[in-house]
Amino acid sequence: MPLYKTIIHNDTTTVFVWKIEESLHDLESTIQLNERSKNRANGMRSESHKKGFLAVRKLLEVAELSDFDLYYTEDGKPHLKDGRKITISHSFEFSVIAISDTEIGIDIEKNRDKIQRIASKFIGKEADYLVKENLTEQLTVVWGAKESLFKIHPDGGLLFIEHLPIDEFNLYRKQTKGHILKEPFNESFNIYFDIFEGYTLVYATNESKA
Repeated sequence: MPLYKTIIHNDTTTVFVWKIEESLHDLESTIQLNERSKNRANGMRSESHKKGFLAVRKLLEVAELSDFDLYYTEDGKPHLKDGRKITISHSFEFSVIAISDTEIGIDIEKNRDKIQRIASKFIGKEADYLVKENLTEQLTVVWGAKESLFKIHPDGGLLFIEHLPIDEFNLYRKQTKGHILKEPFNESFNIYFDIFEGYTLVYATNESKA
């Protein structure tokens, strides 16, 4: 079973990572989906996207849950029926989820140099500390951190450059701080990241609310 890793962040927060090695048929044949998920999966044209979607359901099984424990609100955010928080992401070969008692956001991205061409769309004050060495990895951490914070914010409408600053970080320390600064919401979050097999996993959480 290609459960790639489990990160037990603390007693109430766990991250699950799945490496997608199965065929689409193998994934489809081992998962039970609710009607909404069946319709979503059937409407997906991209096999890669569909595999990522199904691998998320495999991770739910690892967490002793199922697709029937998951639902989505009108804003597209996932929720668990037992009241815990869940956040989801997938990219090419990997799917990830995080489950927590407190607000949490997660993102996984493949490290690709093309992120340098779009950096001006999401880099604000971070430009003051980014350096040329390992620039793709640094930019991917910043992007993943901002995506994670975006998933936490209750109302959307955030500008990545203006409302989601990320503090300076060292790639080897694997953590930093991020902020949501949009009135009346003004909070700081711990950002954790890990780089493996050419991918960057990032998640944001606020332990003070645990």
